[in-house]
Amino acid sequence: MKTVFVDGYNVINYWPELRDIKDQSLEIARDKLIETLNNYAAFKDFRLIVVFDAHLKKGSLEKTDKVSERLSVVYTRESETADAFIERSVDEMGRRVEVSVVTSDSLEQQLIFQRGAVRISSLEFYNEVKEAEKSIKGSIEKKYTHNRHMLEDAVDSEVLEKLEKIRRSD
Repeated sequence: MKTVFVDGYNVINYWPELRDIKDQSLEIARDKLIETLNNYAAFKDFRLIVVFDAHLKKGSLEKTDKVSERLSVVYTRESETADAFIERSVDEMGRRVEVSVVTSDSLEQQLIFQRGAVRISSLEFYNEVKEAEKSIKGSIEKKYTHNRHMLEDAVDSEVLEKLEKIRRSD
């Protein structure tokens, strides 16, 4: 299964709607990103690991929250950046599995590429996630419009004509 690491704050700073939310509440922007990526991971059948820096937060310990079968959220320990965590994790995985890293940090992109992972810029990933959301919405609409029960499907054409005359007579 493909594993995708996401530099959470980097993505928040590059995605237009998250950047706007972040200006009011960083916590709400994080929650929105996690919710969006949970749907994306399930749709794509990827394993996603979203990493948030806690390197400036005194005394913080590394913490991992398993949001779903496909999505984990990591908060790094004090003095560790998201980039450092992702690099270490990619090194540990080696080249045994397919790994992608979402970040627009150019130095990080070069390091990740050297370690055998595929890099995706935050804006490229944004477009990929939006396309997946369209596909999800289309699938849902198709499912529910296919199961719709219309009056025209259940009533004889003569009855429909009479009903139409009644409707127009008002």
